Amino acid sequence: MNHAPLWVFGYGSLMWNPGFDYTERVLATLPGYARTFCMRSIHHRGTEDAPGLVLALDEHPETECHGLAFAVPQDTRHDTLAYLRERELISSAYLEKVLDIDLHDGRRVAAVTYVVDPHHVQYCGNLPLEEQACIIARAVGGRGPNTEYLYNTALHLEELGIEDRDLNWLAKRVQVLAK
Repeated sequence: MNHAPLWVFGYGSLMWNPGFDYTERVLATLPGYARTFCMRSIHHRGTEDAPGLVLALDEHPETECHGLAFAVPQDTRHDTLAYLRERELISSAYLEKVLDIDLHDGRRVAAVTYVVDPHHVQYCGNLPLEEQACIIARAVGGRGPNTEYLYNTALHLEELGIEDRDLNWLAKRVQVLAK
């Protein structure tokens, strides 16, 4: 019987609100993907009439995304995957993949990772930062204001020592626009 944990990679709200139990939380890097506001949110941080933006992993071979890896005990694997699929696959704009990530302590593990489907109608890659800021400053969805999502993610990245220049710029710009 396999006693290895299930690893989950978090790069956005999973970092500050995983919603599942874990036995280990480690800084991690996912090669080949960028954290960007490239998905329109019509449920959690916006509506169909006024979509917000949420972070997604967009495939970019020459970059990497820094985030957190969570080890889920084998006995809660099934329930955790069910929870994550209900949360992350609400509109099928994310694809569930198992990708190799590098843990800060030198280990390489395979982790369940949710990446954007660039062919999905909610995909909006390469929006100018100013346009992103204008959308985020005004959108509100079922889980609250889009600004809250941005600010929480920026704060947690800062606390973890993870530099994300675009996200930091957006947080400062949205504070001005949301006044």
